[in-house]
Amino acid sequence: MKSAIVSQTEIIHLFKSAIVDLKRNKVRSFLTSLGIMIGVLSVVMLIALGLGLKNYIKGQFESMGANMIMILPGSGFTGGGGFSGAGVVGGAEFDERDVTTLRRVRGIDYIVPVTMKAVTVEANGKDVFGYVMGVNDEAFKMFNTKTIAGSLFSKGAGTSQAKIAVLGYTAAEKLFTNPKEGVGQVVRFSDQRFKVVGVAEKKGDPEQDSAVYVPYKSIYGSLNPKKTFWAIYLGVKDEKQLTQVKKDTEEALLKRYKEDDFSVTEQSEILSTVNQIFNILNLVLIAIGSISLLVGGIGIMNIMYATVTERIKEIGIRRAVGATRKDILLQFLMESVVVSLLGGLLGLIFSILIVLVVRFFFPAAVNGLAVAIALLVSGGIGVFFGVFPARKAASLPPIEAIRYE
Repeated sequence: MKSAIVSQTEIIHLFKSAIVDLKRNKVRSFLTSLGIMIGVLSVVMLIALGLGLKNYIKGQFESMGANMIMILPGSGFTGGGGFSGAGVVGGAEFDERDVTTLRRVRGIDYIVPVTMKAVTVEANGKDVFGYVMGVNDEAFKMFNTKTIAGSLFSKGAGTSQAKIAVLGYTAAEKLFTNPKEGVGQVVRFSDQRFKVVGVAEKKGDPEQDSAVYVPYKSIYGSLNPKKTFWAIYLGVKDEKQLTQVKKDTEEALLKRYKEDDFSVTEQSEILSTVNQIFNILNLVLIAIGSISLLVGGIGIMNIMYATVTERIKEIGIRRAVGATRKDILLQFLMESVVVSLLGGLLGLIFSILIVLVVRFFFPAAVNGLAVAIALLVSGGIGVFFGVFPARKAASLPPIEAIRYE
């Protein structure tokens, strides 16, 4: 019990002594810890932004409802959760015949065929880059879209060739300054004129907020001459029916297409794939950030070697009055650890402050495990890179150290 108390007292004494020694040259101590600070900041921020992107994508899928099935051309998302890419080239070209076929599948709540094209939209003497999305009226139910002015497509208008449009919030804001003033105005793109019947509320999704929603048939002769769809979304009435609806959907499409021509994917499979991708991405980001920690550790080792050289005479005097090699080793090792932990704490504080600001614009998040790892690694680097200079200091013969000039 006594040795434990002595050991604890010794650690406290070494810590206080390290603080006093580091205060002798505050600028050098700060610059030494700066490398670790930047490394920890890099690791925590990269992971925070990675988690933010993951949360953002997850939120976008969840905003479209839990019971959704996506039909894409090509292999798309595989059943095992892997991603082999949306096979737009060489896959099926969906059309209204497929929509009609799928409406016969039992358990479906809505069907949304989607055509999307990037265009320049003009109105009110201004032009902005945006996306024209050819959809039906059921798309607004899927996207959970509401208006701040005007109205959405009626059921008949959504499947007609009517030249009407619903503007995303950002598109309306850029074209008319006050988004609500867009209702009743005319927008132009690809030599077509569309009357704005509604302005959607802000969603936080750049694509949806910059979109111009039009009835999919209204762009058949211009932006979509082949009358095909990029994707078809299905909403299922009951979560318990998801598996059966997916199976029935595949069977219905196999009557017209080959198995490799399309993919039918549940939202849960997409989210599983997203999670797998981001798990790998986080490992890559940690590896990139760790390079900064390694550089910081080398900086600590170099500075500690210089410190040992400057204090050789002091080491000799301490050895002469009774300090052991262990005492000298622990003294310099503690200084190295304190510098590393100081840098780690500063990096952590700055990264949390940055994340708090970024959260106003993007759902970045600080991971508790990442914080713990960053602090442990910073302390470990102090130990690892501090051992070599500390051993050099401890191994100096007292007589030679005292004579050193």
